[in-house]
Amino acid sequence: MSFSDLFDSGFKKRNESHFASIVRVAMADGVITDDEKQFLDRLAQRLDINEEDYKSILKDYNSHPINPPVSYDIRLERLYDLVRMIHVDTITGDAEMSLLKKIAVGLGFHAENVKYIIDKALTLVGNGADLDDFVDQIKNMNR
Repeated sequence: MSFSDLFDSGFKKRNESHFASIVRVAMADGVITDDEKQFLDRLAQRLDINEEDYKSILKDYNSHPINPPVSYDIRLERLYDLVRMIHVDTITGDAEMSLLKKIAVGLGFHAENVKYIIDKALTLVGNGADLDDFVDQIKNMNR
């Protein structure tokens, strides 16, 4: 196995874990709606998840660990993806919000301020922020 194979394998596993986290949020209410399915399809393509892996993750999404990215920007990008899924799903229940907070902590956000970050993230996405605006606004709330 070459060095590049190791890198590709690790990168692929992180993307699969991220995708599984989002599927976990989508499945919090027990169903994947058409809007969620469209979002998952687009996200799978963006994360380079092939059809076989996509089906496998949908079938057994809980078997994939949450791998926190080292880069703060990548953490914010993954949070953005998760919050967009929440927005599409219009999740408002305590169980779903609790799951989102757990996943956010799993992504590397501090438990003591995760509620504030999630509330801000939900507001930004609800107001139509794109990824760049989202990242800028979240970074600026700490200043």
